[in-house]
Amino acid sequence: MAENLNDRSFVERLDPKGMLRLTEEFPNQCRRALEIAKAAPLPSEIAKPKLVVLTGLGGSAAGGDFTRALFEAQADVPFVVNRDYSLANYVGPDTLVFATSYSGNTEETLAAYEDARTKGARLVVVTNGGKLAAKAQSDGVPVILIPAGQPPRTALGYLLIPVVYACEKFGLLPPQDYEAAFALLDRCRADWTVEAADNPAKALAQALFGKLGLLYGLGSWQAVVANRWKGQINENSKNMAFVNAFPELNHNEILGWVGAGRQGVANWVVVLLQDGSESAKMKARARVTAELTKDLAEWRTVEARGESLLQKMLSLTYFGDFVSLYLAALNGVDPENIDWINVLKSELAKVD
Repeated sequence: MAENLNDRSFVERLDPKGMLRLTEEFPNQCRRALEIAKAAPLPSEIAKPKLVVLTGLGGSAAGGDFTRALFEAQADVPFVVNRDYSLANYVGPDTLVFATSYSGNTEETLAAYEDARTKGARLVVVTNGGKLAAKAQSDGVPVILIPAGQPPRTALGYLLIPVVYACEKFGLLPPQDYEAAFALLDRCRADWTVEAADNPAKALAQALFGKLGLLYGLGSWQAVVANRWKGQINENSKNMAFVNAFPELNHNEILGWVGAGRQGVANWVVVLLQDGSESAKMKARARVTAELTKDLAEWRTVEARGESLLQKMLSLTYFGDFVSLYLAALNGVDPENIDWINVLKSELAKVD
């Protein structure tokens, strides 16, 4: 299999929409997203909200998870991600709501946008058009228009960077060193597109081939990245994967391993996603858990690169994107295909 992944034509043979190419372009997408955000018609300042909410689904909500992690580490107001048709009862005039929908036609986000309007919340929209852009423009809501033409899960830069920049501009987040983060992504891309013998992303894809992945985040933001990995492996690789996080999993899931030998656990691989500078307690949790389960599952560790939280989250996420595409190639599936989601959307369109 290593030889196959070294052949670009093998990786791209079932990739007619160019998912690998779009992934390789991610660093420049982030740069373009920052340019778009800086040129967007955002107010120069706003009254400080008591709460910030991002409402969206799927790939369009992924940027919200990363922004929430930044808020938890660096901000003094809470940030919540909403993935539903309506917003929580506590959303009101002192709330800033980001409504994000790559297509602009996500029904849940359109409904949540209207709910935010009803509740009197301030709004910013991130989209490439559709009904959401039309509504926002009609309502006088600021719109950050991003480019169309690619699957939302490949547009994380467009869906994340404008939200982070807007929060920085509004004084809710400290200044971020964007260019350092994007330059790191350039270096990561070079490392994760070389031949398999020197490519840890290809090696991990081979380890996951034919197996079930358990993605363990060694902390809260690491769990955000693990959840992104899950979505990418589900959608791109057409593989099941499960997510959990330390320290919570040590209070429940660790005991599930006791009887895991009766559940085909020999075909499972644990992928530990870490920063590398976690506390001694957290490192001990991972070490002891791995030791207890070493005869039940293979363990692999992936460590973030970079100094800032933004760098670490983006680099660790980018690694998972490549893993999911290499695994798709090994599985012999089109990473872009979402036929089952389209069937669901078609059926939902029939429901009033």
